[in-house]
Amino acid sequence: MTIHHDTRPGAPIGSPGRTGVPDATASGTGGRRLIEGLTGHGVDTVFGIPGIDNLEIFRHLGGSGIRQVTTRHEQGAGYAAYGYARTTGRPGVVLTTSGPGLLNAAAAAGQAYSDSVPVLFLSAGPPLGQRPGDGLLHEVKDQSGAMNAICAWSERATGAERTAELLDRAFGEFSRRRPRPVHIEIPADVLATETSWSSSPAGSSAGGPPVARAGDDDVPAAVEVGPAARLLATARRPVIVAGGGAAGASALVTRLSEELGAPVVTTANGKGVIDEYHRNALGAVLHLESARAFLRRADVVLAVGTELADTDTWSGPLELPGDVVRVDIDPEQGHRNAVATCALIGDAGSVLHDLLAALGPGPDRAGTREEYRREIAGVRAGIEAEHAGQGARWTGLIDAIREATPPRTVLTTDSAMVCHYGAIRGFRVRHPRSFVHPTGFGTLGFALPAAIGVLVGRPDLPVVALTGDGGLQFTVNELAGAVMLGRPLPVVVVDNGGYGSVRREQSRMGFPPLGVDLPSPDFTTLALAYGAHGVSAPTLDAVSAELSAALRRNGPTLITVPDRSLDPEGHHD
Repeated sequence: MTIHHDTRPGAPIGSPGRTGVPDATASGTGGRRLIEGLTGHGVDTVFGIPGIDNLEIFRHLGGSGIRQVTTRHEQGAGYAAYGYARTTGRPGVVLTTSGPGLLNAAAAAGQAYSDSVPVLFLSAGPPLGQRPGDGLLHEVKDQSGAMNAICAWSERATGAERTAELLDRAFGEFSRRRPRPVHIEIPADVLATETSWSSSPAGSSAGGPPVARAGDDDVPAAVEVGPAARLLATARRPVIVAGGGAAGASALVTRLSEELGAPVVTTANGKGVIDEYHRNALGAVLHLESARAFLRRADVVLAVGTELADTDTWSGPLELPGDVVRVDIDPEQGHRNAVATCALIGDAGSVLHDLLAALGPGPDRAGTREEYRREIAGVRAGIEAEHAGQGARWTGLIDAIREATPPRTVLTTDSAMVCHYGAIRGFRVRHPRSFVHPTGFGTLGFALPAAIGVLVGRPDLPVVALTGDGGLQFTVNELAGAVMLGRPLPVVVVDNGGYGSVRREQSRMGFPPLGVDLPSPDFTTLALAYGAHGVSAPTLDAVSAELSAALRRNGPTLITVPDRSLDPEGHHD
C-alpha cells in the first residue's frame, strides 16, 4: 500500500482524500498500534526474528498484510533490509527483540549509515521504570544509546502515541533528508498496554509522513543555480562525478552529460546512474590513478550525490584544482572532501532539472569539443589498461558472470578481492540500483543476505551474489532463508582459503601471514545440507554454464570457484 500526499503549497499534511470526515477511533495494544502505523506508511515487508520481548508485535503482524521474512541471524535481517531499500528506493524495516537481537543487527545499521540507505530498526525494549542492573532477560546498559551512536538517531517510545510520532518522523526524514538508518525502541509494557487512537479513513496512523516544504528548518529553499549553470556552460573540460545520491536522477545526469559533452565517473554506489555502456560513461573508477589524474585536469567538476570519500578513491581526498559544483541533499556535504565553488543543496532530481533549464538552448557544446573527445578516448584506454593490470586475476570471471546473466541482473557483492578489484569496475550495469556493494563501512558477509532482500523487494529482476569464502562464512546460514524463498539465486564464492585481502596487506607490510590462512569447508556439501544446490566450477566455461543453470533453478545455488583456477600460473594470494 502506498500513500500519496498532496504536495501543493499550503496543502494540509494528511492522508489523501481527507475532506472533513471525522476519523474513526481504533483501539488495541501498543503492538497493534505499531503495525497500523507501519501499514499506514506503506510498509509491505519486514525482516527479522521473533523473540520473547517482541511477540506482541508478531501477534498483529500475521494478519496485517505485511510480509514477514525470517532470517537466521539479525545481522542478516539488517543486510536484507539494506538490499531491499537500495534496489526499491523504499525504506527497509528490521524487527528484532531487545538486547542481543538488536545488537546483532548493529553492523548492518553501520553499513546503512555509511551508504546513506533508509533502514528502520524496530526493537522491543525494557519496560518503563526498569533500572539498568535489575538483571532482566536481554538487559543492556543502554541499547538505545548504543544504536544512537550508529544510526542517524535512536529514540525510546514511552507510549503508543509516541511510537506513532516517531514513525512519522522516521518516514518523513527518509523522504526529505539524506536517508540514513534510524532506531525506535518500544518498551515491552508499551507494546502490551491497551490504548486507543484516531484512525484516518485511509488507514494511516497519523496521516502519513509530513510533507516537506521550503521554509522548514531542515528543507532548503529553492536553490539559485545560475552561477553553477554559467560555469558549466562555459567549461571546456567538464567532468561529472555521480554517487548513490544521484540514483533517482539517472535520466537527468545522462541528459546533462550529453548536453555538456561531459564524461561521467561514478562511485561504487553510483554505478548505473548512467548506463555504463553509454559513450560518456567511464565507470566506477575513482580508485584508479588514471581517472584521478583526469579529474585533476578538469576545469569544472560537477559532483552529484557523492561524498567524494576515501572509500571510493582508496587514496584520500581528490585533488580538484578546477571549479567544483556540488549537488547534495545534505548541507554538510557542500564542502566536505572538496571545497565547492557552488554548493547546491537539494534533491538531485530537482536541482539537475533546474540546472538543465538554466543552461537553456545554446551552441552545440558537445559538438565543439573534438579535441576533448580525443582526450577522453585516451583516458578511457588508460583506465582499461590500469584496471586490466590491477584486476587481471578476476577479469575473466567477471566477464563470465556478465555474459551469463541478463542485462537487468542485480549483483550484490562483498568486501572481497574479487569484488574490489574485479566487479566494481568490471561488472558493467545499465541501470541504477543494479550493483549493491558495502562501500563505506566495508562489512563482511553482506552479499548473500543483501541478495535475499533484493529478491524480496524486486521479484521481477534476476539476482546474483558474489563473495569470497571468508565473507560468505559470516552469514552462510542465510542459505536456509534463501531456500525458503524458492527463487533462483546463484551465489558465486571465490575460495582462496581465508582472508585474501588481509593476507595481501600483511605481505605488503613485510610480515608472515597470521590468522588469515583458513581451511574452507566443502561448500558443495554445505549447500546440500541447507537444501540448496551446490557445485564446483573450476573453469570459466563451467562458471558460465552453472550460472545459466542456476538462474533457471528454483532456490539458491552455491557455485564455488577455486581461486587457483583463476591464475594460469597457479599462484595463491
